[in-house]
Amino acid sequence: MAAVTSTWSPRNRRSPQGPAIADDTGARWILKRNCCLTPRQLLCMYAALCVVSFGIGLGFWVMGARLVLPFAWLEMAGVGLALWMYARHALDRESIVIDGGRVEVEQEVAGRVSRVTFDAAHVRIGQSGGATALIELAASGREVIVGRHVRAQHRAQLAEELRAALRGPYGQG
Repeated sequence: MAAVTSTWSPRNRRSPQGPAIADDTGARWILKRNCCLTPRQLLCMYAALCVVSFGIGLGFWVMGARLVLPFAWLEMAGVGLALWMYARHALDRESIVIDGGRVEVEQEVAGRVSRVTFDAAHVRIGQSGGATALIELAASGREVIVGRHVRAQHRAQLAEELRAALRGPYGQG
């Protein structure tokens, strides 16, 4: 699996202990993959690649090399499968909102969206496994894991920012 980064970074924060986005409505972190191509752009690129590959295969077919075209089909099927798997996760994201005594975590993975809401007064934030581990938010017997799209070396800093926001004005009801 390819390494991913997030739109969150230590440089785009508003204050030393503040969230990535903060305003009068609360604190919000949007964590997503750093993908250079959208699924639509990927489809266009794949279509162009197919036209070139099948054009070359067809040219060899006409000249009598009958096996080039079947291998071009096989090659494009393999490339298509790999690009389909990439495109399914290109828009994956995590959103964490702390506002008015609530913590709302929304995760989108392969087009499926899940949303969990916690009472901010009871949320525990932890990292079992060291500073590079994923971040666990837990309360009332429910747990959600976040930080998949944040570089491992920045996860501890993100966890500390979440804790600070919970202690601050956004976590208070």
